[in-house]
Amino acid sequence: MIILVGAILVGLVVALLAFMFTRDSLSKYDLPEGQRFSPADATAVAASAAAVKALNKRLRGASGPLEKMPWKQRILAMRETMDSFFSSSDIASQIIPVDAAGVPAEWVIAPGADSSRRFLYIHGGAFMAGSPKGYRVLTDKLSAITNSAVLAIDYRLMPENTRLACVEDCRTSYDWMLENGPQGPDADTLEFPTAVFVAGDSAGGNLTLVLLAWARDNQRRAPNAALALSPVTDSRYTSPSIRGNLNSDVILKPLAKRLAWVPGFMIGLAARFMAGHRASDPVVSPLLGDLAGLPPLLVLASDCEILRDDGRRYVNKAVEAGTDATLMLWDNVPHVWPIFYPDLPEAAEALEQVDGFFKRHS
Repeated sequence: MIILVGAILVGLVVALLAFMFTRDSLSKYDLPEGQRFSPADATAVAASAAAVKALNKRLRGASGPLEKMPWKQRILAMRETMDSFFSSSDIASQIIPVDAAGVPAEWVIAPGADSSRRFLYIHGGAFMAGSPKGYRVLTDKLSAITNSAVLAIDYRLMPENTRLACVEDCRTSYDWMLENGPQGPDADTLEFPTAVFVAGDSAGGNLTLVLLAWARDNQRRAPNAALALSPVTDSRYTSPSIRGNLNSDVILKPLAKRLAWVPGFMIGLAARFMAGHRASDPVVSPLLGDLAGLPPLLVLASDCEILRDDGRRYVNKAVEAGTDATLMLWDNVPHVWPIFYPDLPEAAEALEQVDGFFKRHS
């Protein structure tokens, strides 16, 4: 009898948890699909396929050994891999290390860039890896195309810190950037920001979207426009592409492949445990918050990555709320492919779209 009662209680708890994590279906935001970009002709298709094949081979070589490591060792190796894989000395920008009110950061300033135009960049890395150093190819390009000084921040990472620590660092850095430029405090230099932009990729895309809502709700100056590359928008990991694109996502598959066999509500529980915070809170799942009154937003995603539908659902919900938001999708490219500029032709194409977007909202 006791065993039977225990089994019933366990069943009720499981059912309750399943209800908690699945009750607010977002499937109505799976359409429209977004703007699609594909190679223009057979020659472009062949060139793109060759570049992607070469890049995927390099990525598998980098990520393969990580899968066999213990978790803590894997995180450290992932950090080293990201910094070395994407690092490049072939950039034209000036790099100026800076302390952004306690957050380590660096200004990335392309030749001739207007330092009164300021751009906060928040790197990706699953909230556990990444640094400004590994993103200099991208921040150098963003500084050039937006004619702005890019502040790339080195926010606190998990698991040494809580999930909310990186949120706090983004807020602190944004406030600091509104009052400080590459030459020093605005009150001293009298060079006040004439335009403000925010962008991030993957985990940094999540932090970008969280920051936009916080700035709106806390009477901060809104960015002129924002960019999110392959963002995580739902930390419960419930969108269809999480499982549907698992085998085609060469970058995130090593981290996410176990999700294919885990029930949805258990993923939510695991996400809460890892984050140390309720996964349905908009401070970690911006998709679940109020998306009205946000600045113009461009979201880029790959059609074959697991986070495709995170971006799609966010944009469609934002548009419904009256926000100027656009989703652009590229076929057969890796997660956050613009960082592979200039190796991938599609990276240059995406950055052209980014250039046009920021020009329209400057």
